[in-house]
Amino acid sequence: MTDVADRTPDGDANVIDTDYEIGQHNIQPQVGPFGMDIHNPVFAISAGSIILMVFYTLALPEQAGAFFGWLRPTLTSGFDWFFLLAGNVFVLLTLALIVSPLGKIRLGGTEATPDYSYPGWFAMLFAAGMGIGLMFYGVSEPISHFSSSIAEGAGAPDSWAPLAGAAGDAAEAKRLGMAATIFHWGLHPWAIYAVVALALALFAYNKGLPLSIRSIFYPIFGERVWGWTGHVIDTLAVFATLFGLATSLGIGAEQANAGLKFLFGIPADNTSKVVLISAITGIALISVCAGLEAGVKRLSEINMILAILLLGFVIVFGPTLAIATGFFSNLGAYLEYLPALSNPFGRDDANFSQGWTSFYWAWWISWSPFVGMFIARVSRGRTVREFLFCVLIIPSVVSVLWMTAFGGTAVSLLEGGYQAVADAQLELKLFTMLEQLPLAGITSFIGIVLVIVFFVTSSDSGSLVIDTITAGGKVDAPVPQRVFWATFEGMVAIALLLGGGLGALQAASVSTGLPFAVVLLLGCVSLVKGLMSEPKAK
Repeated sequence: MTDVADRTPDGDANVIDTDYEIGQHNIQPQVGPFGMDIHNPVFAISAGSIILMVFYTLALPEQAGAFFGWLRPTLTSGFDWFFLLAGNVFVLLTLALIVSPLGKIRLGGTEATPDYSYPGWFAMLFAAGMGIGLMFYGVSEPISHFSSSIAEGAGAPDSWAPLAGAAGDAAEAKRLGMAATIFHWGLHPWAIYAVVALALALFAYNKGLPLSIRSIFYPIFGERVWGWTGHVIDTLAVFATLFGLATSLGIGAEQANAGLKFLFGIPADNTSKVVLISAITGIALISVCAGLEAGVKRLSEINMILAILLLGFVIVFGPTLAIATGFFSNLGAYLEYLPALSNPFGRDDANFSQGWTSFYWAWWISWSPFVGMFIARVSRGRTVREFLFCVLIIPSVVSVLWMTAFGGTAVSLLEGGYQAVADAQLELKLFTMLEQLPLAGITSFIGIVLVIVFFVTSSDSGSLVIDTITAGGKVDAPVPQRVFWATFEGMVAIALLLGGGLGALQAASVSTGLPFAVVLLLGCVSLVKGLMSEPKAK
């Protein structure tokens, strides 16, 4: 039998739970071309399939665009109930673990200490978690819900019922619109990330298994996780991560390009987007070569500072009193309507539950291997309770504040007669809102920089994660391998943009999110089994 310490990410044999009789496995990396440590067949299947997809999309863009245009609505309309149900399971599990005795378990063993301070840790959580999404949807989603609710005829069956009932009532439409927005950026997405991150950290740091998605399922499948069962799980994780990242990179390119046109008149076309993705991927490659400490951590801290400055600026120069009172009002509305919003059955709001919620949940699920593994890598030494509180509760509260500040300011401008903020394209709404505040040129430029740096940190940390999975859980695989995956991410984003635009990116994300949701539900069972086997749980 192989010494289990050889499979621990840090080589520490003291944290191994002796209840786990872990036998020889066959996921050791193999030396490939250019000195890369690759894990067959996960690397070969993942890379080969993605190359074929990129070739198909670029060779037949019209056919690919039609296919992706059909795929997303088909999946979200047929499986919206499943996405909503799965999201509820993740939230209930994480909240239960926070208050249970299992919350005392420390990731890495009883003597483990945190690798990063709270500021550095939080910065990396937010940069990896949903930075681009908050920038893109922070203004556009609250405005969309408010506008559709307040307008005449908002009682159409496609509207979320309470939103439709608020037609003509501006105060109630604002409150309900913010509740619906916060629902998509609050507990549910962070619970999805938290489940994956906690399971990975537990099985890597406490059980001595490789830092790979397959390790989560050892309590269920046993030694089979080192065979084809594990190969399928890890390959699905690579697909989900890559397409989830490509969606975010595409959204970031759309918004950055729109901002550059807004400020400098640069054309907002496919050529500009391809150049932008290529340039930012190049910056990400530099960060990849610098490593986690000098690359991702430093960029994440810079982005956190810029995000705080921009948020503070909007609070101070926007409707400050309305933002302050709206924070508590919106939080209360979110909690009040959370049961109705998360109900997976008997809904008659197809546009909301299928067009908004099920897409978001699929997107978060497809992102979860990337964000979860990245969070796990930087969270050793935290207790389960501390980990879940900081990964679930605090980011949700910050999301409420962000949406209240940016969305609330935009709604106030719309109520004041500034119709342009509602009429602007999604990717321009942020800049249209900032245009009405002082120093618009400076703040809009900061917004573009934020999107770009979020873009870079996502690509950088995403390549680290895919690299780890395809290297059999090895966290220090050679730099050329990380360069390979970072380059691939940019290629996939470009191919999908050219082969169907943002809709193609979203369709790819949903298509990988669906099967991986099944994987994560099994992972919840395995996580509880793993926690129950820890010494403090006995």
